[in-house]
Amino acid sequence: MKISINKSVLETVLLNTQPYLEKKDLSQITSHLYISSLEGNFIVKATDNEIGLEFTTSNIKIIDEGVATANGKKLLDIIKILKNDDVILETINDYLYIKQNSSKFKLPMFNPNEFPVFPLIEDKPRFEVDNTALVKSIKKISSAIDSNNPKYELNGALLDIKDESLNLVATDTRRLAIVKLENQIEGKFSLIIPKKAINEIQKLFYDDIEMFYDENTLIAKSNNFQFFTKLINGKFPEYQRIIPKEINYRLLLSREKIIGAIKQISIVSSEMKITFRPNTVLFESLNDDNIEAKTEIEFETGLDYELYLAVNSRYILDFLSNIEESIFTLGFNDTDLPFSLESENFMTIVMPIIT
Repeated sequence: MKISINKSVLETVLLNTQPYLEKKDLSQITSHLYISSLEGNFIVKATDNEIGLEFTTSNIKIIDEGVATANGKKLLDIIKILKNDDVILETINDYLYIKQNSSKFKLPMFNPNEFPVFPLIEDKPRFEVDNTALVKSIKKISSAIDSNNPKYELNGALLDIKDESLNLVATDTRRLAIVKLENQIEGKFSLIIPKKAINEIQKLFYDDIEMFYDENTLIAKSNNFQFFTKLINGKFPEYQRIIPKEINYRLLLSREKIIGAIKQISIVSSEMKITFRPNTVLFESLNDDNIEAKTEIEFETGLDYELYLAVNSRYILDFLSNIEESIFTLGFNDTDLPFSLESENFMTIVMPIIT
């Protein structure tokens, strides 16, 4: 293989593939990129066997067709220090040579035939979603995805396709985040997408995307890339049962004022008590360090008596940082019961701290 490619084009491709590489065991072929120059296309693949990405570009000059592998991180480090000019990649005797003007580097290759085979889209059901809406929705719920939970299905987000809606759902057992989108997809099915894949989807899905799936795999395809992730096999909690059927109190609150008050108290403690009075809302820190913080905002709650919520303020801030509206709805029934935060099609249900 011998090709000539612009440094900036190659660097962009290599940067996008880094999250898909095996980082700990460099003896594994998955720490390498698979590089191909066949049939007029330059293809770079990366996978850790859980998620994978294949980039394709024709913006190169192919001198000799062929395939290669190279350590993905080392190759990127080399390309970064080169000048913004064309780079030559050439394979000679199981080594990949990187050349530019008087600079020359050599990296050992693994056998390209041993690189993992990517899943195929043939015979898999296909569906389409609005990419912009999907990425915005994923961003809203991603902070509620758990990490390293023994219940493996909680370490991902649920894509739940129903007759009338497409629901994106995540929970870490202390809160439930859900975004409802209009459903234009035929059929009913649900997929649990791992958190790592959710993080990468937010970076990738800016072109027109076709989606394919089976019980084990989700594949996304655009003109320039093909992405896949293994799905989490398991039963996601019945999230509809967690959403309160009735809410006794609904308050329309100012996003800006609530964020300002919470940030003042969170300097001392992330756990706080919020007391709703007829004409004011009081915020107080909860901790055992003899440090205290209080602040109050004027607000006509419409209540005839005091009612408080003890909360982890991070859950409220996560919600408020992902809404566009200046006003949101807080719904609650009693001090010890879950309360809701709502804005347009986005809802978070939060478990209060029992004091």
